[in-house]
This record gives sequence, structure tokens and C-alpha cells, in this order.
Amino acid sequence: MPSDVDGHISMFDRFATTAAEFVSKAWFFMLCVLLVLLWAPSYFLLPDVDTWQLIINTATTIVTFLLVALLQNTQRRADDAVQHKLNAIADGLSDLMGHVGMDSADLRKDRRELRAAVGLEDHESAS
Repeated sequence: MPSDVDGHISMFDRFATTAAEFVSKAWFFMLCVLLVLLWAPSYFLLPDVDTWQLIINTATTIVTFLLVALLQNTQRRADDAVQHKLNAIADGLSDLMGHVGMDSADLRKDRRELRAAVGLEDHESAS
């Protein structure tokens, strides 16, 4: 699980991760289907079709809005973790290219292009 610079994961990030795990289960989907199945017969209990539709529209809109916010947070953190790993791979590859290709102008050029493409700063002055 990704964390910020000091290694601390915020309470919201922990909550978003737990919520994402919770809603990604098959039984949560079945719970949603059950909600719709319970709502459908309420048509006969409510005096007006508009009220009946308003109930399900409001409920689903609220749930969708909250889930999108939570899942977006989880996705952003997952993307950040993948990017961090890719940067580490690019940095390692660049270091390897620097050690192997000291005599090759093409490899030095390719190394500079790789570092520029991924936004890595040059640690050596003779890159």
C-alpha cells in the first residue's frame, strides 16, 4: 500500500482502501441487486410514481458519487505506486547504461534521452 514521504498513510487513504476492497466483492453486488429488488415492489406502497423514482434515483446517485470519490483515491494511489516502480526501473536501467556504455556515444545519448523522458536528474556531471 503506498504511503506518503514519512511512511504514514492517512486515515482517509486507509478508509478508501478498505471501502474499495469492500465494494469489489461479489456479495456487495448482490446486496445492490437486493436493494433494487426490495425497492421495486415499493411502487405499490407509495402514492406517487415520482416519489418512487426519486427514492431510487437519490439513493443510487449518492452511493455512486461517494464510491467514485473513494475509488478514484484508491486508483490514484495505485497509479502513484506503479509510477514510482517504473521510475526506479528507469533509474536502474540508466545506471546500467552508464556503467556498460561509457565508451559508446550512442548509449550515452540513449541514456540522456531515457533520463529526460522520465524526468530523472543526472547524478553524475559527466553524463
